[in-house]
Amino acid sequence: MRAAPSHSFTHTSVTLGPLVLWVCRLLASAGGSRILLIRLPGSSFSGRVFRATFLMLAAFLTIPLLGALVLLDSPIDPESLSFKEPPLFLGVLQPNTKLQQVERLFENQLVGPESIANIGGEVKLLLSSETPIEGRKMSFLNDLTVTRDGRKIYFTDSSSKWQRRDYLLLLMEGRDDGRLLEYDTQTKEVKVLLDHLRFPNGVQLSPAEDFVLVAELAMVRIRRFYVSGLMKGGADVFVENLPGFPDNIRASSSGGYWVSMAAIRANPGFSMLDFLSERPYLKKVIFKLFSQETVMKFVPRYSLVLELSDSGAFRRSLHDPEGQVVTYVSEAHEHNGHLYLGSFRAPYLCRLRLQSA
Repeated sequence: MRAAPSHSFTHTSVTLGPLVLWVCRLLASAGGSRILLIRLPGSSFSGRVFRATFLMLAAFLTIPLLGALVLLDSPIDPESLSFKEPPLFLGVLQPNTKLQQVERLFENQLVGPESIANIGGEVKLLLSSETPIEGRKMSFLNDLTVTRDGRKIYFTDSSSKWQRRDYLLLLMEGRDDGRLLEYDTQTKEVKVLLDHLRFPNGVQLSPAEDFVLVAELAMVRIRRFYVSGLMKGGADVFVENLPGFPDNIRASSSGGYWVSMAAIRANPGFSMLDFLSERPYLKKVIFKLFSQETVMKFVPRYSLVLELSDSGAFRRSLHDPEGQVVTYVSEAHEHNGHLYLGSFRAPYLCRLRLQSA
């Protein structure tokens, strides 16, 4: 039995292949380490040599990883959130391919997702995001809905910490600094209607304009705030435990509401976001090591749009399970028998003829 010199490896060692030799040479050149080679009759490497090489390889990979986990800061400070088991994809929620019937509009013509088209006319600033509201700035102005007379504008500020480009960080952190606000175009006053919301997103007035619906994305539910009538100033949950994370809400011609899902909670299946919701330590580790764009690659491209009744019951669902045509749908807007779909990532619009769906 003899110790081989560092940087020197026998060419008869072929059982474990060139990868082990490369790793050994790399480790030896990095630290001057010596590998003990023990040759047994009829064998290339003994189990001891394999174990030594494996341990060195594990150390070579693990030590930098542990160092990164200790030294790097996580951009988020997540809270533990708990959800009920999502509803089964059965009945009204039965998967289909209806969203694959859409036609794409303005493909390769839009600057980016959620682009704004200038159709002429005067642009007037009503409220600056730099204006603090009740002592807090507005960092992530999101959606709005306007009364028919144009006087009241109800809008969401998703976070006072994160901006639009940080949407996944906000979702993963689950921070409850979102708000539903009201702007009076005559008095120029701004009121906070609901506070401590976790990623409030889409907002929609009811047909009678007696309440406002707001999608609380990080809590997979839709809240309701009454703006007139006997219930004025009160709030409740319109629908909870949705089969996905609700983005925008829009009125449907049937008197209900279209709700687009930014991501789904598959059942049966595995929902990564549900799994991580109760494990804040894992979320911190993930965002120490990976960017938003990298994490988004692991979010399924499954597209889902729901139509809810005026009471919040599931009326129908439209799917593109693989995201072949419609991806990351963020809005469904009905107009003249068609459903127009927007996306928070894809730079195009989609149009679906509802009669054929």
